[in-house]
Amino acid sequence: MDDNRQSPSTTILQFAPLNSSVDEGFWHSFSSLKLDKLGIDDSPIPITGFYAPCSHPQVSNHLTLLSESLLLSSDQQSSSIHGNRNKCPVPGTLYNTNTVESFTKLDKQSLLKAEANKIWEDIQSGKALEDCACLARFFVISFADLKKWSFRYWFAFPALVLDPPASLVQLKPASQHFTLEEAESVSAACNEWRDSSLTTDVPFFLVSVSSDDSKATIRHLKDWEPCQGDDHHKLLFGFYDPCHLPSNPGWPLRNYLALIRSKWNLETVLFFCYRESRGFADMSLSLVGQASITLLPSDETVPSSVGWELNKGKRAPRSISLANSMDPTRLAVSACDLNLKLMRWRALPSLDLNVLSSVKCLLLGAGTLGCQVARTLMGWGIRNITFVDYGKVAMSNPVRQSLYTFEDCLGRGEFKAVAAVKSLKQIFPAMESSGVVMAIPMPGHPISSQEEESVLGDCKRLRDLIESHDAVFLLTDTRESRWLPSLLCANANKIAINAALGFDSYMVMRHGAGPTSLTDEMQNLDMNKTGRRRLGCYFCNDVVAPQDSMTDRTLDQQCTVTRPGLAPIAGALAVELLVGVLQHPLGIYAKGDNSRSSSGGNTDESPLGILPHQIRGSVSQFSQITLLGQASNSCTACSETVVSEYREKGNSFILEAINHPTYLEDLTGLTELKKAANSFSLDWEDDDDDDDEAVDM
Repeated sequence: MDDNRQSPSTTILQFAPLNSSVDEGFWHSFSSLKLDKLGIDDSPIPITGFYAPCSHPQVSNHLTLLSESLLLSSDQQSSSIHGNRNKCPVPGTLYNTNTVESFTKLDKQSLLKAEANKIWEDIQSGKALEDCACLARFFVISFADLKKWSFRYWFAFPALVLDPPASLVQLKPASQHFTLEEAESVSAACNEWRDSSLTTDVPFFLVSVSSDDSKATIRHLKDWEPCQGDDHHKLLFGFYDPCHLPSNPGWPLRNYLALIRSKWNLETVLFFCYRESRGFADMSLSLVGQASITLLPSDETVPSSVGWELNKGKRAPRSISLANSMDPTRLAVSACDLNLKLMRWRALPSLDLNVLSSVKCLLLGAGTLGCQVARTLMGWGIRNITFVDYGKVAMSNPVRQSLYTFEDCLGRGEFKAVAAVKSLKQIFPAMESSGVVMAIPMPGHPISSQEEESVLGDCKRLRDLIESHDAVFLLTDTRESRWLPSLLCANANKIAINAALGFDSYMVMRHGAGPTSLTDEMQNLDMNKTGRRRLGCYFCNDVVAPQDSMTDRTLDQQCTVTRPGLAPIAGALAVELLVGVLQHPLGIYAKGDNSRSSSGGNTDESPLGILPHQIRGSVSQFSQITLLGQASNSCTACSETVVSEYREKGNSFILEAINHPTYLEDLTGLTELKKAANSFSLDWEDDDDDDDEAVDM
């Protein structure tokens, strides 16, 4: 990139070339622009490159193209790309050709000269003093083969050649050039300049250091005149140097020196190569140099230029094939996984992403809760979701159920299980989602003999779905619709997450593992010896079997009437609970924690913090508590008695539970328990003297 003109009697100032880096997102954005808008139009395209001062003693920074480099609106650019300390914007131009032959035949020298002329014109007109980033102007020539997703490209960083070239008088680390007081003051001034959103991305500036009190001040280039005439100040020409080399300044200094010679006729220039470490000015990495420039009688002639980027030491373009990653779906997968991967950098190094990406989730209910749960699962990188729902999208649904739109309501309404799958695919094409339109058989809802075959078919289908998935979410509207899934999850020892809403309250819980004596894994863990007890399910605290809650109900009782903010809260907590179980070393067998756990989390070292059994909250009180409930031997859904009966009798057991309201209570002993409770009486002692101490309950 440098010119070869040298003088045997002087040390020629050598500049470290600037290198490029192109993010894949840039090519994706350009491909969309080419396909959707440009077509065969090969007009020059304004782009924006980004660079920053060197921030590592052994690695130089590159000028980078990102997806936002193609923003065409100046309003968009000013609002979105300025003010970022790590992304100093530099104007550029993309010359894309429609054929590889056109790319090869481009007059590269003429293009370089034309772009260098723009820099020279900006210097002569004074624009470079107002917008100094134009001194680092660049351009790219390219050919995009959108059939093969391959790209040829070549960067040029036009640099005006001083004739004769500048001589290097001295170059040393800034910490050696400045006194200790000066170095501290310059560092403070640079940090203040970099911390301000108004100046952090201004790459060229003036550094004035007082010889009286060593105080440093940084000013814009346009303020050069006020800096003159004061012999008590030392003036340095500073710039953001992307180069890390200790013996060479970076490429941006070339056009900076051309401006200094042309505008201010200086023969001796003290330049400051600003570099950083960990986001702060580093005087040991930064350089201060002195250059000698030969003045000419007239600067009206446009200087010659250099600047084509070398490819492995040769003058040749680069090429890249994005066949495997350029497909929009693949790019979406990469982008969606980025946040999860960044979690592992610092916050959660032990986060197992493979467990999350491979887990299969079954959502029973595709209503308000189901939609929220599905969206949050996607955020955690879970790709396999199956919906089970029998309802259709109604006009009242889209405003509360985030996966549906007005179009889903038209006609007689789309089945929710089908519409939800379609929506997930639109949001994220890589989703492996399916929908099952099916009603869940419920106890307390008797069926006729003609319906038995159909209902038992649904039972088998539900059982197969639960056994083929890793986690099951119980998100249905009624209590009794959760009974059969709870039983089947206990039987198959599957993770079950339950979420239920009141008007202004919510409950989220995870079911424990299946009964100990029936589960081989529980026996292997020897839960009794470790002092662990099986966690309860949704029905473990009930003293009555699930019954019909839908008949003879008013409209407000038939609909799920809740405060709109409840479902997002409960849905998010339900997913976080699942992720906690999946990341816990004991999985479904993890004990239940609460917010008062002394260790602040599971003693088994759950990476995500405590892993509660139940979470109950109230929006009216803006409160939330965690509770722990052990499995009940009389539970109508997960007790050993019920699971054993189901395994022994199968379909006949399910029909009994559906058609006979007291069957489950008789089986589990709840009937006898209630009789004993009703026959139990207390003798109250009448004492009128204690009336004043009575408490209303």
